Amino acid sequence: MNVLVTGGAGYIGSHAALRLLQDGHHVMIVDDLSRGRRGAINALQDVAELQFLEADFGDKPAMIDLMRDRSIDLVMHFAALTYVDESVSQPLRYYRNNAANALSLLDAMEQTGVNRFVFSSTCATYGEPAPQHIPITEDCPQRPINPYGRSKLAVEQMLFDHLHAKTAGGEEFAFATLRYFNVAGSDRNGRLGEDHHPETHLIPICLDVALGKRDAITIFGTDYDSPDGTCIRDYVHVDDLIDAHVTVMNSLRPGDGRAYNIGIGKGYSVREIIDAARRVTAVDFEAQEGPRRPGDPPILYADASKIRDDLGWSAQITDLNEIIATAWHWRQTHPDGYH
Repeated sequence: MNVLVTGGAGYIGSHAALRLLQDGHHVMIVDDLSRGRRGAINALQDVAELQFLEADFGDKPAMIDLMRDRSIDLVMHFAALTYVDESVSQPLRYYRNNAANALSLLDAMEQTGVNRFVFSSTCATYGEPAPQHIPITEDCPQRPINPYGRSKLAVEQMLFDHLHAKTAGGEEFAFATLRYFNVAGSDRNGRLGEDHHPETHLIPICLDVALGKRDAITIFGTDYDSPDGTCIRDYVHVDDLIDAHVTVMNSLRPGDGRAYNIGIGKGYSVREIIDAARRVTAVDFEAQEGPRRPGDPPILYADASKIRDDLGWSAQITDLNEIIATAWHWRQTHPDGYH
């Protein structure tokens, strides 16, 4: 299959490209490298032959030419801006990149007859679910509380409307939107890893502290209604996440409009993550306590039973130590990321 991977130089997109290459697919990556890493492309090219275009996925003429030239069968769409705080201060930038550019991408697909789409969505589309909705199921009300979540929800709504119109007109289209929770870890062979600038994710920050690149980790809020007073989140290993994408990709049939939560179905607290990172790294690094951050719900974790029941997918790496160990392996060999 000829698969276009947008954002394929990013953390999750590069892992998807690796899996697709290993499965024997022809992979075309589009990434403008504003957030992606050239080092990820280099690592992938060491594994198998792939094609890479440095471009904006919202450049409709370029995407039309690419889809025609490469006879694309399916688009796996990861490219997005993802910082919640940044989305609050720069909402138009997020709507332009995440929503408007996705519309241009769908236009390019329509004009070239590409009719299968797998979308990287987020649990941020749910906003702050009430306690009775924990664990979160796919029918939980989607009420995002920031422009990042709203921009992703806008794409989901676009996709459902587009599918309805295509089906009503007797044309083929199929998509899946995967709403995932916290993603962590690195591929087990240590080729690819998590390299964000700035880094805002808990596990890589813990590893930076263990490496001495930061002085301490800050726990934002210790008085939540949780067993140890800190926030609880669902952490899915990146390889499991990509396996869900591939499973969905292989299952898509004309007329499908699927929405799935992707997670391990249980939560770990901030303190549990820190303790596990200390065990894995064998470094008793410092953790400081700070005030709550606005908008942080106390407990969020997925009910991923729908994709299990429909397609047989479930996370295979659920041990927290193992998840962190894969990230630590890559971080030790790449202390400055891909640079």
